[in-house]
Amino acid sequence: MNVFPDFGGLSGIDSLKDVVGALLTITLIAAVAALVVSGVVWAFGVSTGNYRLASRGRTAVLVALGVAVMAGGGVALLNWLIGVGDQL
Repeated sequence: MNVFPDFGGLSGIDSLKDVVGALLTITLIAAVAALVVSGVVWAFGVSTGNYRLASRGRTAVLVALGVAVMAGGGVALLNWLIGVGDQL
């Protein structure tokens, strides 16, 4: 049995797909930029002996990495769930 969402009846679904794709791209670009800046802050904090700055940079690196993984993995998770639904 093949079960797929019926997007034919929705009039603005193509525009919504474009908007979601653009937001995903912006999110990934911002997450990578935050990852780079946080890495620089972390390195600067370690090199100057400012451990509070290094701790903040390390936390920001982990948060930016988490955001990038969740934004990128959301598409893969959704495709996997559609595949599982197709097998039911």
